[in-house]
Amino acid sequence: MNENQTTASDENTVKLDQPLKRGEQFIETVTLRKPRSGELRGIKLTELLNLDVVALQMLMPRITTPTLTTQDVAALDPADLTELGVRVASFFVRKSIREEYQTA
Repeated sequence: MNENQTTASDENTVKLDQPLKRGEQFIETVTLRKPRSGELRGIKLTELLNLDVVALQMLMPRITTPTLTTQDVAALDPADLTELGVRVASFFVRKSIREEYQTA
């Protein structure tokens, strides 16, 4: 892979502007994975697409590595929460449309 290529994991990894402190550990990067339908239970898709904080707090513990707790999500810097939310919203766009958008 050359330096211009990225993997899906790279695209879904966010370096936090403000690392989270959990005990003695600092979380500096968070990797998201595309949720499966069952992981969306109890969450309205429109709320995720609108970057609703409560909806993101419900979903992120299910799809993040390291696993963020609801409290971790609440403690995120707003810019970091927005970046993670945008990545989450991109999971709901068909791959062909994302590729078309990226080449335009």
